[in-house]
Amino acid sequence: MDFNNFGVISFTGAAKISPFVDHLFQGRFMTTKCTHCNRPFFPPQADCPHCLSDDMEWIEIKDAGTLVSYSTAMFGPAGFEKKVPYTLGIGRFREGIQILAAVADEIDSQNLKIGLKVKVKPVKLNEERVSYEFVLDQ
Repeated sequence: MDFNNFGVISFTGAAKISPFVDHLFQGRFMTTKCTHCNRPFFPPQADCPHCLSDDMEWIEIKDAGTLVSYSTAMFGPAGFEKKVPYTLGIGRFREGIQILAAVADEIDSQNLKIGLKVKVKPVKLNEERVSYEFVLDQ
């Protein structure tokens, strides 16, 4: 797979970090970590912007994070016009990274609040496309 299979609309197919999409199809949310300076990154990086090493490894984000911000979109860009309103959130995770993701529809907007414990869940949009979203930590 490659980035042609990621999200609602893809703007690029080839990327050095296209295994990210393969991991999502396999049900795992993975990102990269520099083995030289030990820094994790999201979005995944092929090269470390801090020490410039290309020695990166894939790590899985399995544990819950904390919702630190969210906003509900009332107008959607191309590909999202029929999904509005939808909520995007930023979660902070133990690995030291922050992740931007759509908040799953299953999370009632009345229960949405800063500090909510969330997990990142890969989501198949159809047989050929995949994405990810925040779900409640159960």
